[in-house]
Amino acid sequence: MRAEIITIGDEILIGQTVDTNSAWMGQLLSSNGISIFRTTSISDTKDEIIAAVDAAMQRSELVLMTGGLGPTKDDITKHTLCEYFDTPLKINQEVLERIEAFFAQRNRPMLEVNVQQAAMPEACTVLPNKQGTASGMWFEKYNSILVSMPGVPYEMKGLMTEEVMPRLQKRLNISAIYHRTLMTQGIGESFLAEQIADWEDKVRAEGFGLAYLPNLSTVKLRLTSPRGEEDATRIEDLFQELEERLPVHVFGRDDVMLEEAVGNLLKDKGITVGAIESCTGGELSAKFVSIAGSSAYYLGSLVTYTDALKQKMVGVQKETLVKHGAVSEQTVIEMAEGGRKVLDTDYAIAISGIAGPDGGTEEKPVGTVWMAIASEQGTQTRCLHLGSNRSRNIQITVQHALNTLRVKVLAEHA
Repeated sequence: MRAEIITIGDEILIGQTVDTNSAWMGQLLSSNGISIFRTTSISDTKDEIIAAVDAAMQRSELVLMTGGLGPTKDDITKHTLCEYFDTPLKINQEVLERIEAFFAQRNRPMLEVNVQQAAMPEACTVLPNKQGTASGMWFEKYNSILVSMPGVPYEMKGLMTEEVMPRLQKRLNISAIYHRTLMTQGIGESFLAEQIADWEDKVRAEGFGLAYLPNLSTVKLRLTSPRGEEDATRIEDLFQELEERLPVHVFGRDDVMLEEAVGNLLKDKGITVGAIESCTGGELSAKFVSIAGSSAYYLGSLVTYTDALKQKMVGVQKETLVKHGAVSEQTVIEMAEGGRKVLDTDYAIAISGIAGPDGGTEEKPVGTVWMAIASEQGTQTRCLHLGSNRSRNIQITVQHALNTLRVKVLAEHA
């Protein structure tokens, strides 16, 4: 089945909003055997919407549209689709009742503009939106399907999973392509490909598709079987081979987040952890607490951004800072060991670095980051040499800290 995606909104075109909807829908559709061959981003003007919709409906069997369904005057998608499909708007009582319940549940007043969101094109099938007030719409023309959804990502995802895909699967008798992913960290795409070249040759010879999907310091390996779930056992065996070959780098399956994998490990082992952060400014701690149930293993953190706080909060010696500097192996060792005592945790991670874009020296250039992890068994250190992008350096450092913790825990609690 040929499909394409249209995203509507000037905020996308000018780079104010990143279009994550297309990527998410593309993954969902491809896993169900539906090929996306075009994505288009357009401004929210009537002429652009009509031109894009008309072209898409004539060349594709499925068109997915997001954006322009809000309650304000610049949200014109619904009215424009009424003109294109030559159908009037009419208040839909079921939609109105859902919107009323939405506002009543939140104890918020319902305005006239919200009432107008219950006006739906007569020619469409209404797709209930459980996450918001803008319903989805399903149209058919030229033997093609057009689905219009809100641009808010979580609302779109709810409609896709609860309304759109079940209808498509039933109507088209779609048999899902079988995908599995293996998550790796701390090894670049090219180095990974070199280390598993023989394994890759084997899986391709068996008819599997293999994709490398890099993101920051993480690379996903996605195996695809056109034969469906009958290959599930074989894919499991192939993944097991890689886990045994790359134990330091493989941390999970099927898009599990690194912080989730680390959290599960700590919980299983009954281990507690804390963080003493400098250049990451609490980002590592935020990763820990983003996982539900993290209070079982994450006890707290200290952000010791200045030398004075490093001395006062975790006992870093003034002599250490004077002789070696804040960004040094000696300093992070004292941060981790002192922080472990203060926080009373089994493990403590300390990070100090020069995130950039300035502040570096010839001896310690921007992107130099030291980390240490202290435990009862000893303290392990690591130095990273990153680039000059501050935000990227912080994100990569956090990922490496999590994975270094994971590997140390596995080694000490086999």
